[in-house]
Amino acid sequence: MRFHALATDYDGTIAHDGAVDADTLKALEKLKKSGRKLIMVTGRELPDLLAIFPRLDLFDLAVVENGAVVYNPRTKETRVLSEGPPPKFAEELRKRGVQPLSSGHVIVATFVPHEKTVLDTVRDMGLELQVIFNKDAVMVLPSGVNKATGLAAALAELGLSPHNTVGVGDAENDHAFLKMCECSAAVGNALPAVKDTADIVTKGKRGAGVAELIEQLIADDLSDLKTLARHRVPVGNADGGQEETLDPAGAGVLVCGTSGSGKSTLTTALMERLAHAGYQILVVDPEGDYTNLEFAHIVGNTNQAPRPEDVTEALRDPKRSIVVNLLGVPLADRPAFFAQLLPRVLEEKARTGRPHWLVVDESHHMLPAGPDAANLATQLPDRGTLYITVHAGAMEARALDHVRTLLVIGGHPAKTVEEFCKATGEKRPKCPPVSGNKLPTGDTMLWRRGDKNAVIVHTQPPRTERKRHSRKYAEGNLGADRSFYFRGPDGKLNLKASNLFMFVQLADGVDDDTWEFHRANGDYSQWVREQIKDNQLADELAEVEADAETGPRDARAAVRAAIEARYTLPSDAPSGKID
Repeated sequence: MRFHALATDYDGTIAHDGAVDADTLKALEKLKKSGRKLIMVTGRELPDLLAIFPRLDLFDLAVVENGAVVYNPRTKETRVLSEGPPPKFAEELRKRGVQPLSSGHVIVATFVPHEKTVLDTVRDMGLELQVIFNKDAVMVLPSGVNKATGLAAALAELGLSPHNTVGVGDAENDHAFLKMCECSAAVGNALPAVKDTADIVTKGKRGAGVAELIEQLIADDLSDLKTLARHRVPVGNADGGQEETLDPAGAGVLVCGTSGSGKSTLTTALMERLAHAGYQILVVDPEGDYTNLEFAHIVGNTNQAPRPEDVTEALRDPKRSIVVNLLGVPLADRPAFFAQLLPRVLEEKARTGRPHWLVVDESHHMLPAGPDAANLATQLPDRGTLYITVHAGAMEARALDHVRTLLVIGGHPAKTVEEFCKATGEKRPKCPPVSGNKLPTGDTMLWRRGDKNAVIVHTQPPRTERKRHSRKYAEGNLGADRSFYFRGPDGKLNLKASNLFMFVQLADGVDDDTWEFHRANGDYSQWVREQIKDNQLADELAEVEADAETGPRDARAAVRAAIEARYTLPSDAPSGKID
């Protein structure tokens, strides 16, 4: 289920002349039985609402006073979200002949034609207040308080996200909360300005229109709205100039490419855009490649395996994305850990619709072809999954069933597309030619399954350039296979550098013949490119390696400076330059 809550205005939306008819009440009851939450969002004050609407118990929460107050019908608790205007404000309005006039916990309200008097009084008293119109109603609230802020508070209390919410309204003061909902609806009697900006306009008016919307929600979860254009996330621009985007509620994405080609950079850029838009992301990170994401909470570290219960606890905050760092889990045990974690994540997703995106790095390892992964793949959600791998053909084919968009980077992209098609039984598309059979840094070959042609897309890097994987590569243990070995021209040495800290220490200590031997062979840049997976640093080291006029001492200093510029090494490193 994608939509877990319906947020509705009262007057002119579910109510006509202040009353809700029997058919609308039945529709609201039906929505509740479907497992969804109901939230009232109204400009009315609570005593007034309780007096005219005896079935407020149908609602999980009521946002009243145009976003200033949240009321829980079950517990009868009232939560005031903002300090109201000073009492002298309402007194002054009465002195100036404003009648009728009402004051709630926060709101001060009247009707036209008193709007000019209200505005003059706000100006004359030097108050920071806003005037909001709702047809003939004139409402005064603190600056920044509206139905959107109230709904946000209500959703947070319920542990839900606006991206899993449908909003429905009819008038000017509904714009704010409708805009924040993933899907906005206007009833048939809504003002033209509300209809113009809504994703759905119902045929029915007022309660009949809301009942119509509820029927669609229950029938197919508004499945025909999976591609709402206003929510699409940009990937980049194709050669023709057209922008290529991803549907944040769409089917799966596979980022695939050769080792060190920049898969984590592309993935980070996509996740930044999703997180910036408010979507919650859960990253399964086997190698600690995403522990520096500024928008994410990290569970697990090099020394401690993450606990599944800590992950599900972290997921309860809709505003927080999570990286599950598996470096503390033995390599061979990581697929089993993922198999244990996935049902818990899916249980939370079934309850709240979150996480909106499940990102699985090293997918060929976490979901390798075979019966265990095949069984696990049947549990994976059919949308909101992003896989990252070197070899699509090594992944379980049933997991690839969820993939509809392929993003290929690095060398031999056409072969990568062919490998994916072979694994999935798809007809291979026509791939554009690539100079040297390697895509330039920042480019990706995008193919949507079913399209006849793939396209080259020029992507934008992440907004903030991070010091890549600082703890993992700077002071962690890369293991025997990924470490650098200073062996020298005759192979007499076997000095192992298991991280960048050890590398710069050993580089300072080895003799010039050993240093120059590896430098002449391009071993430093090759190690950084293939094992550290940092193309930018590798390019810088390659320049040092190619500079024949630089002696061993200056070359060491240049290599150290390039590493220090991108990584934070331990404070006890031998050079005072390192912080």
